[in-house]
Amino acid sequence: MSVDYVLNAEPRNDVGKGASRRLRRSGNIPAVLYGARRDPVNLIISQNEIQRQLRDEGFYSNILTLNTVGKPSERVVLRDLQRHPFKPTVVLHLDLQRIVEDEEIRMRVPLHFVNEERCKGVREDGGIISHLMIEVDVTCLPKDLPETIEVDVLDLRVNESIFIADLTLPPGVELEESSDLAVVSVVYPTGAGSDEDEGAAEPEGDEPSSDPS
Repeated sequence: MSVDYVLNAEPRNDVGKGASRRLRRSGNIPAVLYGARRDPVNLIISQNEIQRQLRDEGFYSNILTLNTVGKPSERVVLRDLQRHPFKPTVVLHLDLQRIVEDEEIRMRVPLHFVNEERCKGVREDGGIISHLMIEVDVTCLPKDLPETIEVDVLDLRVNESIFIADLTLPPGVELEESSDLAVVSVVYPTGAGSDEDEGAAEPEGDEPSSDPS
């Protein structure tokens, strides 16, 4: 089920480093809205509101409805955010980009791994799942932007991988990643190996004889 992500903002007229510091001390953060061949607009967003929104990973990769006081709603995407260097939960600044419905956008979309608990390489081979990527870059029209891209690991065995080229994409979506990149693998736990590997480590022949001298 699709989630409607809504972000509330106010216009910002007072700009500059000093104004930004005062804004943050008051529990708000500065933001900028740009794109769609229109002038950038400076905004104010509540720190509490953005903290609440960022708890949902879908907020990073979905189209948002931006409600600015005194202005019509706009459809935007989160293009960048700056966090405090020592307090990573504190956001210092947001970049929002307007979207144009008939123009393609490039976004990072999370990968959604399914059937991990039933994966044959784990249940039958004793392996573990190694996630090599957790998101991918896609290009598509705004209407085609997926919330996630599914990766089914049910039939994956030990020493096998799923690659970018193996992913099933929704219609209208293209991947920007190289097709030969591995997305997920099943491997033996560190220090473990197959029976064949253990057998190969055994010395061939009988037990070595003791030194006659």
